[in-house]
Amino acid sequence: MRTVDGRVAGRRGQATRQKLLDCLSEMLSSSPYRDVKVIDVARRAGTSPATFYQYFPDVEGAVLELAEHLAAESVELTGLVQGRSWTGRAGWQTAQELVDGFMEFWRRNDAILRVVDLGAAEGDKRFSKIRTKVLTAVNSSLADSVAQVQSKGKVDPDVSPAAVAGSLVAMLTAVASHQRGASSFGAKQNELRPALALLVHLGVTGRKPTK
Repeated sequence: MRTVDGRVAGRRGQATRQKLLDCLSEMLSSSPYRDVKVIDVARRAGTSPATFYQYFPDVEGAVLELAEHLAAESVELTGLVQGRSWTGRAGWQTAQELVDGFMEFWRRNDAILRVVDLGAAEGDKRFSKIRTKVLTAVNSSLADSVAQVQSKGKVDPDVSPAAVAGSLVAMLTAVASHQRGASSFGAKQNELRPALALLVHLGVTGRKPTK
C-alpha cells in the first residue's frame, strides 16, 4: 500500500489510512456526500488534513476507495443464486434468501451505495463501472438460472434470460434503495420481502412458488 507520493506505507500508516476510511464511511451515513470535507474527516479520525492528503487526493478519491472495496465484497451476492435450486419448495427458499441477502447487503452498505448511485447518475464512469460490477454479481447468476429453467421447457423460449435478470435486479435495487420509504406508497416493511420473493420466483420460473 502506497501513499499519494508513491512511498510504501508502513503498518502505522496503513492503520491511519484505514481509520480515515472508516471515519469517512461513518460520516457518509449521516451527512450528504457533498457536505463532507477533508478537515472534518481528519478531525474525526484524530489527525490532520495534511495526513489525509498523504493517502488520498481528496474526499472523492477516498470515496472511490470505499466503493472499490464494496465492489469486491459484492461477490457474496453471487452465492445467493449460483448453484441454487429453483424447483419446488427449494425454489421458493432460493427466492426468499436472494431477497433477504440482497436487501441486507443494501442496508449494510447504504451510505456508499447512495454515493455510487449519485456518481453514476451524474455520468461519472468510475462510479458507473463500480455500480455495474456490484449488480453484475447477481445479474449474471440470475440470467443463468432463467436459462436453465428455460432449457427444461418451463419458461417461454422467446423470453430473454438476460432481460428478465436485468429487470429483476433493477426491481430489487430500486426497492432496496428506498426501504425506509416503503410506507409512502402504502406498503409495510414486513410486506416487501414476500412480495419481492414472489416476483423473483415468477420471473425466474414463470410459476407461482410451492410453499
